[in-house]
Amino acid sequence: MATERVAIVTGASRGIGEAVAKRLARDGFSVTINYAGEAAAAEALAQSIEAAGGRARAIQADVSDPAAVRALFDATEAAFGGVDVLVNNAGIMVLGAIADVDDATFARQVAINLQGTFNTLREAARRLRSGGRIINFSSSVVGLLQPTYGVYAATKAGVEALTSILAKELRGRNICVNAIAPGPTATRLFLDGKSQEAIDRLAKLAPLERLGQPEDIAAAVSFLAGPDGAWINGQTLRANGGII
Repeated sequence: MATERVAIVTGASRGIGEAVAKRLARDGFSVTINYAGEAAAAEALAQSIEAAGGRARAIQADVSDPAAVRALFDATEAAFGGVDVLVNNAGIMVLGAIADVDDATFARQVAINLQGTFNTLREAARRLRSGGRIINFSSSVVGLLQPTYGVYAATKAGVEALTSILAKELRGRNICVNAIAPGPTATRLFLDGKSQEAIDRLAKLAPLERLGQPEDIAAAVSFLAGPDGAWINGQTLRANGGII
């Protein structure tokens, strides 16, 4: 009997993370739905996956806390027997000109987006089984470099550097490490605080003239996590409809 394939998806209670968890469950993975605060949404997602014949657990952990991340991996191993795939989706975005960003806003984005990714990467590097996949989330703003995105883009540039370096450090382990850099995607994180005019303008920037959907990004994760992604390693895939 083949070993059950197990995936952890951080920040999976809504948005892109939710779409990723659903897609990986359809692909046959047992899925840990990690969440920070939205317990009801995470539990509902786990129940819907199980009702459809999949296997899922909702597990709370603040990725910026190393002890919580260790507990997340412990709980996943206890529930499913191991970990094969880590999808680092958890993140926050608070926009502001560099001159105006306060210390707390800077520290919070670094803690979740960059240190949170580091914490899960460190644990995955120690625990993932042979044939495993690590899929980090960057952002196409690393290439666009727009005003007010300075802190957010800096955290995601750090994620891209960690991605390439860890791919090399895991030489001989048969583990692929990649990042996905979405462009404008129709999630609550992206839409919050934007006028309809701004949303329409952003939707027209890509040659495909629409916003990305969470399912578009989940499809890219599915490729990298599945058998067809086995020769992709150390790369950042800009899943953005051609915006850059």
